[in-house]
Amino acid sequence: MHLRPLVTTALFLEYEAVLRRPEHRTAHGLSNAEIDRFLAGLAGLAEAVEVHFRWRPQLSDPKDEMVLEAAVNARAEALVTHNVRDFQKVSERFELKVIRPAELLQGLRR
Repeated sequence: MHLRPLVTTALFLEYEAVLRRPEHRTAHGLSNAEIDRFLAGLAGLAEAVEVHFRWRPQLSDPKDEMVLEAAVNARAEALVTHNVRDFQKVSERFELKVIRPAELLQGLRR
């Protein structure tokens, strides 16, 4: 199994915005410098995906669309999410396996 995070520019900016929201800052307790280091590390690990096709609307939550577009445009084999229910609706259409993080970890342990 080859595991790599995939990000589009829009998705990366969404990650940054979420990490900097006051309610999330309270939960994770990271400083701005720590958030910057985390994002720099993610950028170094992630594969940048260029969006050639937008498949909207496919999902009930418009913010999830950018996650689907990253996976589809990168021709990902699987999408790892806690939101399996919503993404499962499009898994067959895009030949995309949708799994929970716990399932991924179980697969890595084998």
